[in-house]
Amino acid sequence: MGDKLFAGLVICVFFSLPVMAQEDDAGDFTALLSNLELNGFLEARGGYRVLSDRYEKDMSIMETRLQLDMFTYTDHAEFKFKGDAFGCLVTEGGHFDMREGYMSFSPLDFLDAKVGRQILTWGTGDMLFINDMFPKDWQSFFIGRDTEYLKAPSDAAKISMFNDWANLDIVYTPKFDYDHFISGERISFFNQGLNRLSGRDAIINTDKPNQWFGDDEIAVRLYRNIENYELAIYGYRGFWKSPGGMNTKGEAIFPDLNVYGSSVRGSIGRGVGNMELGYYQSADNESGNDPLINNSELRFLIGYSQEIAKEFTAGLQYYIEHIMDYENYHDNLPLGLSARDKNRHLITVRLTRLLLNQNLRCGLFTYFSPTDKDAYMRPNIHYKINDNLAVEGGANIFLGDHPHTFFAQFHRNTNIYATVRYNF
Repeated sequence: MGDKLFAGLVICVFFSLPVMAQEDDAGDFTALLSNLELNGFLEARGGYRVLSDRYEKDMSIMETRLQLDMFTYTDHAEFKFKGDAFGCLVTEGGHFDMREGYMSFSPLDFLDAKVGRQILTWGTGDMLFINDMFPKDWQSFFIGRDTEYLKAPSDAAKISMFNDWANLDIVYTPKFDYDHFISGERISFFNQGLNRLSGRDAIINTDKPNQWFGDDEIAVRLYRNIENYELAIYGYRGFWKSPGGMNTKGEAIFPDLNVYGSSVRGSIGRGVGNMELGYYQSADNESGNDPLINNSELRFLIGYSQEIAKEFTAGLQYYIEHIMDYENYHDNLPLGLSARDKNRHLITVRLTRLLLNQNLRCGLFTYFSPTDKDAYMRPNIHYKINDNLAVEGGANIFLGDHPHTFFAQFHRNTNIYATVRYNF
């Protein structure tokens, strides 16, 4: 505990000192005001389920959102704030979501630092994440919010060090930032404990790690470019980002997790190829004998994208999850629970067509699992009326044969949505 506290204070305080020392300068304060940039948008977005769902409202989304994005800088640091205020008819309330609020600076020529709330991402997958262990908002993704909201913010300190041989990123999160997972509040799902679909009638109770500097996370990435290829290795120590087990009280828990991985991305022919690998070490269940905690897993993806015609791009990915110590998992599985496959295969296809001088974008992203025999389709049409105004329509379509598989469990959450956005 003491070592973790010391590490967190070193990162968050030590690298802030050079900037804090400059903030007393009246010139810096004047610069903050004169360099201020303000952007944002006002958006109305609504959507409905196309199938009846006894556990959720017919409205999948119905909200008006105002986002303010402010940026300013001095000679010594940059400051960013982005926040959303929105009213939601589904939850029947008003909300505020602080997306970003950080300070970034360079205390040394070879080092950049960013401290505060920030959106973090790395890895090579297209809407598939292996070594990107930063929080995701799956609820926003499935109800029809903009794709940018799939990435949830982290309260973290990030250090980037640069060298001719390789570059190093270190992200320290002093308190665990978990995924905005499917809990039943807005999306119904297959509840293993009840052995049926559930939603608002049985919202998941969780026991989250929530101690500052005690339940912390650290993620590292070492990467370099060799000609037209980026090579990277990754490490993570923290917790399963979505519930990965259950305690004796019946609460969903986030067990300890270590992740080790690597990736490569670069030009192949007329397109771009990528490959990524990650080993998920379930530190609280390394033998695989505990039926209440996720087993360790090996995850792998390979992908390729290319412009196959003018203004028409296609991308293809193959992904696999392999459960380690599967026999131990299967033998200790409680009666009545559906067993996962030893290997879950997933194929994704992205098609994007630009028309009308690129003002009209038609897209389709599809997930298909031949092992689960289920699929998830995300058709979308976005039209830019002018520099400020745009309209959009789309759908989230879930298909499958068995209600306990990942995508098929959301079948009755299939929805259509539309939005109008004014940017300023």
